[in-house]
Amino acid sequence: MNRGNKNKNLKLQSSLELLITVGFGLLILIPIVIIGFIEMASSSSILSTSAAQQVTDNLATVSAQIGVEGPGARQLVLIQIPQNVRNISIGSNSIPSHLIAITVSTSGGNSSIISYSLVNVSGNLTKDILPGQYLVNVSNMAVCPSDASVSCVYIAPT
Repeated sequence: MNRGNKNKNLKLQSSLELLITVGFGLLILIPIVIIGFIEMASSSSILSTSAAQQVTDNLATVSAQIGVEGPGARQLVLIQIPQNVRNISIGSNSIPSHLIAITVSTSGGNSSIISYSLVNVSGNLTKDILPGQYLVNVSNMAVCPSDASVSCVYIAPT
């Protein structure tokens, strides 16, 4: 009977030691996993912001080129809309201006990515703001659709 008690105590001690070891392992592992998820979310935000900057810069550059060519000039541009885009603004409140802006939702809140065009720009790309590739028509208009008193480069989906 004494020998049976000894075996039971050894098994209990081994189980307790294993449980303590696993507990310490989890105590170390769980914060590392949480930090990893936070870093992944942060890098996803950085990638979306960087991709949005490329889109606004590309549209501003093409707009300037089309603006120099004069009324009637147009070009199709392939753009890649990144994840987490909330809004795309071309011009300012339906009035032609020199700003092209994309609002991206990041882990720190909404972030506006803005590029300046050398010519008046206007347009509407807010119909579908799903991530993906889109062909966009960039046209030089003698009479801007959003303000007939000025000429502008109009950016619209195809």
